[in-house]
Amino acid sequence: MARPALSPAAADRDPAAETRRGVAYAGAAFLFWGLAPIYWKALGAVPPAEVLAHRVVWSFVLLTGMLVAARRGRELVAAVRRPKTLATLVLTTALIAVNWYVYIWAIDADRVLESSLGYFVNPLVNVLLGVAFLRERLPKAQAWAVAIAAVGVAILTVEVGRVPWVALALAGTFGFYGLLRKTVDAGPQVGLAVETALLTPLTLLWLGRLHAAGDGHLGGGDLGVDALLVGAGLVTVLPLVWFTQGARLLPLSALGLLQYLAPTLQFLLAVLVYREPFTARHLAAFAVIWAALGVFTWDLRRRVRQGAARGAGRIVPPAPRG
Repeated sequence: MARPALSPAAADRDPAAETRRGVAYAGAAFLFWGLAPIYWKALGAVPPAEVLAHRVVWSFVLLTGMLVAARRGRELVAAVRRPKTLATLVLTTALIAVNWYVYIWAIDADRVLESSLGYFVNPLVNVLLGVAFLRERLPKAQAWAVAIAAVGVAILTVEVGRVPWVALALAGTFGFYGLLRKTVDAGPQVGLAVETALLTPLTLLWLGRLHAAGDGHLGGGDLGVDALLVGAGLVTVLPLVWFTQGARLLPLSALGLLQYLAPTLQFLLAVLVYREPFTARHLAAFAVIWAALGVFTWDLRRRVRQGAARGAGRIVPPAPRG
């Protein structure tokens, strides 16, 4: 006998349907983040600092408009009125500004490969920060993963003759960003709206002086560049919205696997499209780091299954990314 079709309301509550929707949303977000270097490369004629300024301003405009349209303005006001929340968001504002700038600079400087490394090792940095600041216990398997990844970073350091500071800066700033955002009573969109609001007056002042000196690129006659600068807000906010939706529908284990889609795509862009240097030692370093991530992901999935068996709730990792 044929199985009756679910009504739209029932389908919304169907676990399989929720998982498919969650994968679609989260997958789209990580796919977008993975291909983002193409967008920032197209702005290569604009200095990274100016690109960052426009990203901040247009993200603020779009986020504020979305929150007001969704009648969530009170959440935004409430976050600003809580002194502890505001003080923490001031710190996260500085961290996300540095993270965004380093990322945009790295893309412009043809260091997409190193930026991908930063987001590969970010989950392991999160583990170390949890141990150092939240007194979380470091499981034996995850300790091995961190040690293995350190070997990979050491191999890469020897190969390029310097510490891969871009990767470490991206992983470090985003790791501390996530650590602090865990303590903030504000959702991803509200938190980012406050962060961009704090940065917007400074960036508008700087952009004003830049244009007064005749050095600004917005309105300079290149409509393509104008569109890309204004679109920086959409490129920042849209994957965040998708990620938030996906995180609500998926368990941590699924998100943990999907998050590697973004740095993998960045890695492939760097090697296959932008032809950045990639030697046998680069391959060895990345292979060691991928092995570390394999150990980490296996242990994460095992622990999430154990938590699900005990009725543990869903955990949502931080956003946004570069």
